[in-house]
Amino acid sequence: MKKVSGIIVDPVARRQFPGTLVIDQGHIVDIQPDDAIKGPFILPGFIDSHIHIESSMLTPAAFAKKAITHGTVAVVADPHEIANVLGVAGIDYMIASGRKTPMKFYFGAPSCVPATVFESAGAELTARDVEALLQREDIFFLAEMMNFPGVIGRDSEVMAKLAAAATIGKMVDGHAPGLRGPSLAAYIKAGISTDHESLSLEECAEKLALGMKIQLRQGSSARNLDDLHSLITSHSSQCMLCTDDLKAADLARGHINLLVQKCLHLGHDLFDILQCTCVNPVRHYGLTVGLLQLHDPADFIVVDDLDRMEVRSTWIDGELVNTKGQALFQTTPELPINHFNTARLTAEQLQVPSRGSQIKVIEVTDGRIVTGAGRHPVPAGCSLVEADPQADLLKILVHNRYHPAPPAIGFVRGFGLQAGAMASSIAHDSHNIIAVGVSDVDLARAVNLLCESGGGICFVNGNEERTMALPVAGLMGLDDCETMAANCQTIERRVRDNGCPLQTPFMTLSFLALPVIPALKITDRGLFDGERFALTDLFV
Repeated sequence: MKKVSGIIVDPVARRQFPGTLVIDQGHIVDIQPDDAIKGPFILPGFIDSHIHIESSMLTPAAFAKKAITHGTVAVVADPHEIANVLGVAGIDYMIASGRKTPMKFYFGAPSCVPATVFESAGAELTARDVEALLQREDIFFLAEMMNFPGVIGRDSEVMAKLAAAATIGKMVDGHAPGLRGPSLAAYIKAGISTDHESLSLEECAEKLALGMKIQLRQGSSARNLDDLHSLITSHSSQCMLCTDDLKAADLARGHINLLVQKCLHLGHDLFDILQCTCVNPVRHYGLTVGLLQLHDPADFIVVDDLDRMEVRSTWIDGELVNTKGQALFQTTPELPINHFNTARLTAEQLQVPSRGSQIKVIEVTDGRIVTGAGRHPVPAGCSLVEADPQADLLKILVHNRYHPAPPAIGFVRGFGLQAGAMASSIAHDSHNIIAVGVSDVDLARAVNLLCESGGGICFVNGNEERTMALPVAGLMGLDDCETMAANCQTIERRVRDNGCPLQTPFMTLSFLALPVIPALKITDRGLFDGERFALTDLFV
């Protein structure tokens, strides 16, 4: 029998009162009011309602050891990054890693592996595969249905996956950037219940009116909370908080606690915030996470101050798992698992012969994964189209990492590099090698460094070569959060030193291969028009 006393912040009754939680066998067996108690504050543990753990470059075990210190007790996680590389074996790897920790991981069945037919992934999950996953007790929902054209057009494979989730009785997450009108109505009618890609209040209002839950996202690359936070007050019963993609350096600083803190400083009521952060995820997904109610699992945090929201301790299933920023559990070492079989590149393979007066250009905006579709004139008489760093025009390529094939080559504006090249084996969602750079020689060397290491991130500038290997599927490393963050920051610093103004250059780069996000992207098959949902020629 354990007892924890403080000001209990009850998110269901929406009241605070001094008292003591009595805990036995992992559950709250009694709640004893006591006016003599003055503090600290006891709140329900925080939940990230939509995240891809792989984007942190940490294994689930390493992620949990840091997130728990920030008061996160559970995450609703879509493992489609590793599934695109390794299929079901990758999903099993994530579940096994998560089980090494007390954190509550709720993994979904990836719905789009590969995300589209316009890219090459390392694996495929058919409708039959997805149904088998959904029947498992360790798979809790159908993860984000990114193929919204397939839903609207009632593609047979897509509809079979949705039907399987409906039959088994598991929720379906959505992914519908900019979707409005009859197309949105058809998408929601197919059984899709959430969206984390909304960019405006007007877009959210339409989705909310049709019964959708909105996940307010504040991640490392995509940050929408400033534009959408008013929904926390106006639609507290229909919103949740999430990070979606969070790099290790940001996780080292904080997690959902920082979103809660930000929302408090924006003037929102604490109980509206806890409704979105704790209550709604539990009720929507049917999570076995406690909400400080009698007989609930004893999942909670203790904080000294509700304004700063600095976590003194974290409890999961009645066990103290963090105190003063130190996780109180150990995990066994992880073993690498990978899928890498590609050919090295030469600089000559990256030449782009001129065959028109204009080229299409991917236009990047810092803090957004939606891109623009611009144009750039090709100088008359040029036999080759080259990068022009003075005009912020850089070459971008995607190289198939699962079997030898020629690279796809395009051009991008917004990275600002004046010298060198950066490359990554994190390229949503198929995770081929993606690279941006000024010179073909540096680009080829950057790609080849990743071929040698089996994946990772790197920066090359002449004789300078900086690499961080990611031996787990080319997505995750084997070190702790602080080590991974420091290594990544060292490489990012060199990228910025050479002119890049982006806050998260590698995470921004990773989304340029994601064809389900408008407007112009690039996959290993070529340039992709997200508005027409089709491959498109580089030249106008």
